Amino acid sequence: MPTLTKRDLIVDITNKLNHLELTQTLVTEIIDQFMDSVTERLCTGEKVVIRNFGVFQATEVRAKVGRNPRDPGKDIPIPVCAVVKFKAGKELKAKVAQSLPIIREKRS
Repeated sequence: MPTLTKRDLIVDITNKLNHLELTQTLVTEIIDQFMDSVTERLCTGEKVVIRNFGVFQATEVRAKVGRNPRDPGKDIPIPVCAVVKFKAGKELKAKVAQSLPIIREKRS
């Protein structure tokens, strides 16, 4: 299944907004600034809400004990860590739900 890379995203946005005469360099800078802003806010414990798309939130995952499948008798302590969770918005969920036939077709 194909993957959308950052480069693909830059080219796609530049092409879709060609009437604004944006350069790929400018679009790259905008995307980089967007990602930096989201990262900074998440690192300070804030939620990032993008209406009709979703919510990003940093949460704490508690410490736990893991097992090595090659040596199941040995416990491996896994420390507390912070992870990013994403909850899709209603419009995004609805659009993805409509694409089920396309997703199934590509998986085949």
